[in-house]
Amino acid sequence: MAVEAEVLNELHRLRTRMPRLTGALAASVDGFVLAQDTPGVQPEGLAALTAAALGVGHRMVDLTASGEFCELLVRAAGGYVATYAAGPSAILTLLADDRANVGRLHLEGRRSGAHIAALIAARPTPGPASPVPAYPAVPPVPPVPGNRPLSALPLRIPQQFRPQRGSEYGG
Repeated sequence: MAVEAEVLNELHRLRTRMPRLTGALAASVDGFVLAQDTPGVQPEGLAALTAAALGVGHRMVDLTASGEFCELLVRAAGGYVATYAAGPSAILTLLADDRANVGRLHLEGRRSGAHIAALIAARPTPGPASPVPAYPAVPPVPPVPGNRPLSALPLRIPQQFRPQRGSEYGG
């Protein structure tokens, strides 16, 4: 069975264990949907926003030196959006109605996140589909005499492009 199908089965089992869940989504940290059970919600948009929120969460954790990112909870008038780390390459997002037990949501979300991480880690690494054709080596281009690499050039910003003191950008 493919990993995506196993992840989808985990999402279905999770929704069965927690009837107050209105949706569940597993996505890559880049915002691509791995598996989803989100009726009425656009999964691609949710995956992309979750990845963006994950980035903000990582920055907050780094800034406060609080360790490794684990989870993020958003409470709205109509319910909750909870995001859990599912290993280094995936995230689990759960949608729950406003009557959901938040403690149970965290317990089940953490368990499922760990299970999804294990499923993804056990995925066999794909080998090359076909051998890459060998191309003849291209000789290096000799440098032009008198030219310097960009990294050696001094950074000079003309006065007209510098922010003015007291402006929005100049402080």
